Amino acid sequence: MSTMTNPSAATARAEPVQTQQSLKSAQTRARLVDAVIRCIVKYGYNKTTTPRIAEEAGLSRGAMLHHFENGTALIKTTIIELHEKRLRAFRRASDSGHDPTHLVHAYWRQVQKPGFVAFHELALAARTDPDLAKILHPLQVEFRERFHQEAVEMFPEWRADPASFDRAMTLSQVVVEGMASSRLTGSLDEAMIEPMLTMLEDQIRTMKPQGS
Repeated sequence: MSTMTNPSAATARAEPVQTQQSLKSAQTRARLVDAVIRCIVKYGYNKTTTPRIAEEAGLSRGAMLHHFENGTALIKTTIIELHEKRLRAFRRASDSGHDPTHLVHAYWRQVQKPGFVAFHELALAARTDPDLAKILHPLQVEFRERFHQEAVEMFPEWRADPASFDRAMTLSQVVVEGMASSRLTGSLDEAMIEPMLTMLEDQIRTMKPQGS
């Protein structure tokens, strides 16, 4: 007598296996992205090779290519993740209060982390690397649009003066990230950090719409 298989039971057994495989794959991809960031911070973009990334991640090059078809795909995913980290940092910083001035010190702490160092390296390398620029620049445009949209939602009181809000957010980002870049090169006097951040907060406060 033949034994019939219950399709529902078979599907139920397969789903946990597929879920585990998907989770493991996601963890491996995240591990590789973290390895790219560490390599860029340690060696710079030009010396971040796929064998070095695989070694940093503790994987074989074949295992790495199983998750990313080539180095370009891995770099693109890394840039996307770096942008996501910046957005998450922005959201966390906004928890300190619904006022862009509160973001200055919070964002300064975020740009001291390896993710910013890696992004800084990528941005500089893209200036003379057209292949990297093709990856980075469209993602930069997308990031600016998402950043602005989230900022407007977080600070609705500034909607009365969108031009001032745009200038305030741009000023904050450019100054804070510029200071972080200068600190990386050793050209920023450590004693000037706190006064500069306080000055920036004061400037943003003067730009805030009256009555808000």
